[in-house]
Amino acid sequence: MSSETSGAREKVVLAYSGGLDTSVAVKWINETYNMDVIAYTCDLGQGQDIEAIRQKALRTGAIDAIAEDARNLFIDYFAYPSLAAGALYEGKYPLATALGRPLIAQLMVRVAREHGASAVAHGCTGKGNDQVRFDVTFQTLASDLKIIAPVREWKWTRTQELEFAAKHGIEVEATKKSIFSTDQNLWGRSIEAGILEDPWVEPPPETFQWTTDPRQAPDEPEEVEIGFEAGKPVSIDGRTLDGIELIDELNRRAGRHGVGRIDHIENRLVGIKSREIYEAPAAVLLHEAHRELEFLTLSKESLRFKTLVSQAYADLIYNGLWFSQLHQDLMAFTVSNQQYVTGTVRMKLFKGHTMVVGRKSENSLYRHELATYEEGDQYDATAALGFIKIHGLGQTTQAKYQLLQGTAGHRLELPSIIPPSRPEQE
Repeated sequence: MSSETSGAREKVVLAYSGGLDTSVAVKWINETYNMDVIAYTCDLGQGQDIEAIRQKALRTGAIDAIAEDARNLFIDYFAYPSLAAGALYEGKYPLATALGRPLIAQLMVRVAREHGASAVAHGCTGKGNDQVRFDVTFQTLASDLKIIAPVREWKWTRTQELEFAAKHGIEVEATKKSIFSTDQNLWGRSIEAGILEDPWVEPPPETFQWTTDPRQAPDEPEEVEIGFEAGKPVSIDGRTLDGIELIDELNRRAGRHGVGRIDHIENRLVGIKSREIYEAPAAVLLHEAHRELEFLTLSKESLRFKTLVSQAYADLIYNGLWFSQLHQDLMAFTVSNQQYVTGTVRMKLFKGHTMVVGRKSENSLYRHELATYEEGDQYDATAALGFIKIHGLGQTTQAKYQLLQGTAGHRLELPSIIPPSRPEQE
């Protein structure tokens, strides 16, 4: 029996933040699509009272509102795997927002199934990357669900949204738009728009909330020891901590020293460049410490191939393809690659910088008996002569029979690779 003949309206699960866009979206969906809204909010460490947001959704007109703590899921199944893979988009961005979207979308699909909803909805604009991450995840996990994107569809100005809210008695905490657009979770905070859209302008002090201005950071450095097991951070200064505790502490300690500020001209998936500011004290610190431990425990060949995997992994996350077979393939490599990345890294925090000052591991491929020039040296230096001869044999042969035979008939001029024996006189 259809919803029309039964008198019951279809349901849609809306990703609800409690802000103006999603609050207006509840009533707008009611009117435009004749559907009942179930509001869904999950805590990824954005620092909000999700129960208060849930109550607001009910007052705004949602027939049901669900709020749950997904921080451990986020860290254990999204943030930490991306860390193990070394995923930094364009070598800078730890992908905090990009990592959160597939998890939110996955949980929304679960709620839609549990409540018999026929659609899912989000508050993303038609200009950003998040719409892609939500839509692709919905299409992948539940292709039968209709996708509604009110902000993308209505194309209202903020003034029009406020007028709609006033007409329908929708709670609006502030009538003046923030000068920035922000998003945050445990892994990082993103800031854009406003004055930041001019890449020549230095971000004003109010841009930052998690990090001290490095010029005003403590004058004494602070050291922190981070323990890893198979590529996963597990301890700080010898204290075993769960993911939430560990990241919270590193965000505070590194942020106090101004560590974790990122200013990036970013290539968006939708074809434009944007100026993005990020704060990610813990993520920046952990990536640097983790990479240093890899230098100690991975072979040269594994390290260099890993850089290719890291870039592919970062692009995959950024582009919203978390639930793909490619991800499974890359993760299989990462799990194998990280099995010996266990040990401790000592980092120094000072005036916006992190410096590696010590590292140790039972799996270390750095062997003192091979590296030392002092007593106990076990390196067989007599083998070097034969190695050097074989290593350079190809170049020596080419030089003998080609490069040093003159330039007649050759496109390559000798001076381009062999400098003159003495400067030419003017």
